[in-house]
Amino acid sequence: MAEIVSLNKYRKARQRSEAENRAAENRIRHGRDKNERQRDADGVARIDKALDGKRIETIKDSDTPEPA
Repeated sequence: MAEIVSLNKYRKARQRSEAENRAAENRIRHGRDKNERQRDADGVARIDKALDGKRIETIKDSDTPEPA
């Protein structure tokens, strides 16, 4: 016979785990001074700019007919 499982327990455990992860992220994000936040924001902006420079863009010609 199969074991009876309470889905509420699993759902609540998952929600608790997600809440703990979110709390840990918030402690890291909001528990820093202005210089640290600015340094991290500059780092993210620098990485985004570098990746945008390496992006390959394709140009789709609207004048050329599509092959049949």
